Amino acid sequence: MSLAILISVFVGGLVLGIPVAITLGLASAAYLLSADLPLVVMPQKMYAGMDVFVLLCIPGFILAGNLMNNGGITERIIRFANALVGWVRGGLGLTNVAGSMLFGGISGTAVADAASIGGVMIPGMKKAGYPASFSAALTAASSTVGPIIPPSVPMIIVGALSGISVGRMFLAGAVPGILMGLAMMLTTYLIAVRKGYPRQPWRGLTELGKSFLGAFWAIAMTVLIIGGLLSGIATPTETAVVASVYALVVGLFIYRELNFKQLPAIVIDSAVSSAAILALVGFANVFAWILVSERIPQLISSAVLEVTDNKFLVILLINLLLLFVGMFMETIAALIILFVPLLTLAQSVGVDPLHFATLAVLNLMIGLTTPPVGVCLFICANIAKLPLTPVVKAIAPFLLTNILVLLLVSYIPALSTWLPSVFFD
Repeated sequence: MSLAILISVFVGGLVLGIPVAITLGLASAAYLLSADLPLVVMPQKMYAGMDVFVLLCIPGFILAGNLMNNGGITERIIRFANALVGWVRGGLGLTNVAGSMLFGGISGTAVADAASIGGVMIPGMKKAGYPASFSAALTAASSTVGPIIPPSVPMIIVGALSGISVGRMFLAGAVPGILMGLAMMLTTYLIAVRKGYPRQPWRGLTELGKSFLGAFWAIAMTVLIIGGLLSGIATPTETAVVASVYALVVGLFIYRELNFKQLPAIVIDSAVSSAAILALVGFANVFAWILVSERIPQLISSAVLEVTDNKFLVILLINLLLLFVGMFMETIAALIILFVPLLTLAQSVGVDPLHFATLAVLNLMIGLTTPPVGVCLFICANIAKLPLTPVVKAIAPFLLTNILVLLLVSYIPALSTWLPSVFFD
């Protein structure tokens, strides 16, 4: 009875459009009341979920991304990407993807990518003659590369849940993220050739060199983050602090587009974003504890293994489940609730934990561009001033492309495990 109430309140909240964090809290409270358990369990489990050292790096990376973005990074990255690939047919579309790949190494979140890159690229592409629906769809799809290429907030969460090194997680996402970006660039080019989209004139090596120098300090931030983790000199939390200081210095004294008057607003915005993520982590931890106490993970594993214990089929079923869940649930909540039970299931058929963690994050990133709760889809549709339907139609080829990359990563473990093994083993 209590479990039925939990699921009913949770599903009802999602259907009504209540924020996921609040929905998780309401569902958990309803369960505790119906099961006659003390409500003091909620703050205890929330605190336990948030009291994880590695989660401290989330505010640091968010602050670093906001400092760099307000310091003029977006325009410089787009200028460099445009000089690099803008001269090809559909060049602005390729610039969009390349810009997201470069920006992903700064922000670590798809939503920040969609809002920042989209705010510049969608109007620019429309002005150059690209359909608004295509511009919005491409921006939404390419924004999902951000949390795959390091640094990545979802991968930090996975590291906290599983005990896998965050450095390993970051490296595990590098090759799949690059594959996603290249696959979307190929798709963009093929669509551009078929539909005759415009190309930008080649601006010469001089412009390429100038734009690279302009974006150098932004790109170097990714090198700083990865270098700090790989060298073992700093923990992920310390690396996030160093990245924030670096972003502050670059914005104030090198790019000079950041001033001290902006800092309070940037810090407050970063604090609000961090608090929202950690509140979601806390409520999701309560929900996950309830599921564990009801033995739901064991039931899921038993149900799947009764159908098949074939490794390849189990991976396929997990992919289908995560793609479905990603259509309705926010990424971090889905990870906290489902990651551990699905990891147990995957390990029971011989899947490497690092490999599984990468494909789980990749699955849920794709969910950010699928209706009805595709956050990046909504952001880009709003920037393009379009209803959701034409954007959903336009994103279909990119969803197909990303799912093909997902299948490659799912069935070729070396794509995610090789790079970490080179640096850590």
